[in-house]
Amino acid sequence: MGIFDKIKSAIWGDDEAAPASTDQPAASVPGNITLTTGMAPDVATQADNPVMADVAAAGVQPVSKPAPIETAQNPATPPTEVDVAEQLDRATRDRGEKLDWRHSIVDLMKALGMDASLQERKELAKELNYEGDMGDSAKMNMYLHKTLLRRLSENGGKVPADLLD
Repeated sequence: MGIFDKIKSAIWGDDEAAPASTDQPAASVPGNITLTTGMAPDVATQADNPVMADVAAAGVQPVSKPAPIETAQNPATPPTEVDVAEQLDRATRDRGEKLDWRHSIVDLMKALGMDASLQERKELAKELNYEGDMGDSAKMNMYLHKTLLRRLSENGGKVPADLLD
């Protein structure tokens, strides 16, 4: 799990941000290779095709078209909108420290009980495609804060508009 996913999980709660499991059994194929598709089987399997028969015998169900990622990850429930500011304000109160998560990526990460070290922030910068000088931590931190809040918003988080500008 990447740092962005850890942050999202901390804000949404473990149940909401955790990827849905594919409770589908793994299929064994010759050579002790295990495959899982995580996709719904295609009901129009061509039984008279020898290749398709071999595939079916191996327990792998072909698909005609994969489901969109959002649907495949959690087909039953749409993402829940979470008030990011409310969750971070609560986390800040719970920490009992004076933290300014609205302006500081370090304080935001600390509010969530995360490691806010330079190394962790550099890792987050890689995840968020930061192309600037990682040696200039002030610029990197500003990018991380703004980009993180924007990404949380894109993933169903309710973020105050003044923090997205």
